[in-house]
Amino acid sequence: MIPLTYARATTFDEALDAAHTPGTAVLAGGTELINWLRLGIAVPDRVVDISRIPGLDRIEPLPGGGLRIGTLVRLNDVAAHPSVARDWPALRTAIHKSASAQLRNLATIGANLLQKTRCAYFRSEEPTPCNRRVPGSGCAAQEGHDDRHALFGWTDDCIATHPSDPAVALAALDAHVITRTVTGGRRIPVMEFHVLPADGVDRDTVLEPGELIEAIELGAPAPHSAYVKVRERESYEYAIVSAAVALRLRDDGVIDSARIALGSVAMRPWRLAEAEHRVVGLAPGDDAVTGAIEAALAQARPVPGSAYKLAIARGAMRRALITAAGVRS
Repeated sequence: MIPLTYARATTFDEALDAAHTPGTAVLAGGTELINWLRLGIAVPDRVVDISRIPGLDRIEPLPGGGLRIGTLVRLNDVAAHPSVARDWPALRTAIHKSASAQLRNLATIGANLLQKTRCAYFRSEEPTPCNRRVPGSGCAAQEGHDDRHALFGWTDDCIATHPSDPAVALAALDAHVITRTVTGGRRIPVMEFHVLPADGVDRDTVLEPGELIEAIELGAPAPHSAYVKVRERESYEYAIVSAAVALRLRDDGVIDSARIALGSVAMRPWRLAEAEHRVVGLAPGDDAVTGAIEAALAQARPVPGSAYKLAIARGAMRRALITAAGVRS
């Protein structure tokens, strides 16, 4: 039994005041926090429930055709929203593939970005060397099972990956995380929201103590977007590799611009700038697209057990490009 106190915030200002207090954990849907408590990943003195704060569960249009999604909007409600289904299909698919229907009915869009790695050593119920759990203890995955681990952005301190599906789609859609503190707030690109091991393994995101997510904002519609998830089984399972693509197409179907992100290959969604540049001027089904993908993946640095993921990433990106091109607004 973990001794802690429980309180329910009725306004966002109350939540911000509470979150500013050391030893406080914030409860939204609870689908992750309960696991953290059970495994000892989080040992708070107090839990503050923000799940019923009014106004944070709204989806609202923005000038220019964008969309603001409140942090407490349930995943299934995001996916079911007509604007998301029509204008950002990559996000809709990523949500549907992220979890079981029961979890999606409870989990929130804001908290989904705050998931922690699914590395078995980090999540172990027995003491295991893990720098994220015990700083300086080492990384058991380096000498153990590393087949689900990184292709990009890892260090000897940590070779884990981030598990969120929606985060990968949001990265390809150039979405922003809107935060607030008791003194102000920030607008953070999703691509800059998660922290790579080179910048430290003591935290997962750039959020400062007392800083909470207020909303996720999408920019201009991206109807030619798609999300592909490769996993060991089609039912609820985390990705081996995933790919999200958002395209702007010319009238003849040639790619005018592209945004491409991979998931489950690093501790953040990984944008492939090389591939984005090289596919411009190509049709998604062209053989030359394979060369563009290969050039981008040449920059990967797989750990020994994860090298097989390169072939999966190649196929996932190719499929996502073709699927995105076939989407009609």
